[in-house]
Amino acid sequence: MKWRLQEGRGEAVYQIGVEDNGLLVGLAEEEMRASLKTLHRMAEKVGADITVLREREVDYDSDMPRKITEVLVRKVPDNQQFLDLRVAVLGNVDSGKSTLLGVLTQGELDNGRGRARLNLFRHLHEIQSGRTSSISFEILGFNSKGEVVNYSDSRTAEEICESSSKMITFIDLAGHHKYLHTTIFGLTSYCPDCALLLVSANTGIAGTTREHLGLALALKVPFFIVVSKVDLCAKTTVERTVRQLERVLKQPGCHKVPMLVTSEDDAVTAAQQFAQSPNVTPIFTLSSVSGESLDLLKVFLNILPPLTNSKEQEELMQQLTEFQVDEIYTVPEVGTVVGGTLSSGICREGDQLVVGPTDDGCFLELRVCSIQRNRSACRVLRAGQAATLALGDFDRALLRKGMVMVSPEMNPTICSVFEAEIVLLFHATTFRRGFQVTVHVGNVRQTAVVEKIHAKDKLRTGEKAVVRFRFLKHPEYLKVGAKLLFREGVTKGIGHVTDVQAIAAGEAQANMGF
Repeated sequence: MKWRLQEGRGEAVYQIGVEDNGLLVGLAEEEMRASLKTLHRMAEKVGADITVLREREVDYDSDMPRKITEVLVRKVPDNQQFLDLRVAVLGNVDSGKSTLLGVLTQGELDNGRGRARLNLFRHLHEIQSGRTSSISFEILGFNSKGEVVNYSDSRTAEEICESSSKMITFIDLAGHHKYLHTTIFGLTSYCPDCALLLVSANTGIAGTTREHLGLALALKVPFFIVVSKVDLCAKTTVERTVRQLERVLKQPGCHKVPMLVTSEDDAVTAAQQFAQSPNVTPIFTLSSVSGESLDLLKVFLNILPPLTNSKEQEELMQQLTEFQVDEIYTVPEVGTVVGGTLSSGICREGDQLVVGPTDDGCFLELRVCSIQRNRSACRVLRAGQAATLALGDFDRALLRKGMVMVSPEMNPTICSVFEAEIVLLFHATTFRRGFQVTVHVGNVRQTAVVEKIHAKDKLRTGEKAVVRFRFLKHPEYLKVGAKLLFREGVTKGIGHVTDVQAIAAGEAQANMGF
């Protein structure tokens, strides 16, 4: 059991009544009770909790009724406060993303006029227009018995963290086309484990839905679909929207296997299938106003295991520290605070790191004063976790989004010229030398100019090539193999970095043409 929990990063599902070869034999009631008691004692020994997910009767050659039981065993690893899962929320404008998150995290249904989402907005203009323009984070906890822990019963964020053994962090992204750059930044820099694509039942696939679906596919983020607002329309309309989604998912470009979730049994199966195969795409139909089928989504999120295995995380933790800077704040009495994701290594309070590159390509020394995860204090940060780091009186003006904080031994390489193998997804005319695009690589977002297209003069939609780009403003820290997305108006393309032309700090200004 210890090994199984370690492999599953703190979670394991046991099927009782199934032979080693997969034959469903089932157990009589007495035997089942004894087996569950044994499992309970085993779990107690390793400090885990067990929850019965589902029971099913099987037809086996006997007069006695025989059952199979599926049990979830959960134990928070000793070196962690809770199991962590990041879910990006995508979908067209007005599909109900913020409202669904408000209902899940506040524990109260919506009134049909957007009351549930008011606590999620960060700016006054968002409240006035009802449109999300920035990236906000919301937390939903599950305790070891699989019960929901949220802001209901007037809990604070700290209390949710303390009483949860599993935390789902929702990254609420913008649906409006005007804020597409913010949505791309959220998907590339916050490294979500999976994405939730919200589709309104009454409008179907409209507006930016296809674009968001394309982004998830391009960045290889596994996703599941929620059809919202089913209380607003007839059953036939909901069925038509689901059929439309199934048709799109089965297309050659997507190549997904849609799975409609209609019962708790389906939700358990969907969570297990989704974790094993990224091609399976569960579809939920629910309402944030009537609360219909909302519980099925909660069951799915509770069982959904971490999608990266423990071996990968162990390898990342053994590398040198690298923290991506995505947000910068000034907090009274704390000083400068940066938010982001630790992509490799381990970061502790009091660590000495260097941050950069600055406009002239230098890296500056700083000290991590304190760390917070999900609004509660934390001593150690491990690879793959998102957090905010307090930097004391470090000058905020020297920082910007897209910088990295690394350990001084790393001797980080920076570049203003890099090459990438790209596929041009869409372009109205021909893509040629001198064309300017906004490039997204992880948390880096900057305008770059096309310097050279290898072995070709120009590119058309759907063509592949190796292209040399030059950043216009300042050098950036890039890694070979990093996923790349670029856009300019309707022009879009994806690819990966194949080569970086490293420059020393002093050369940066000369190279950028200063």
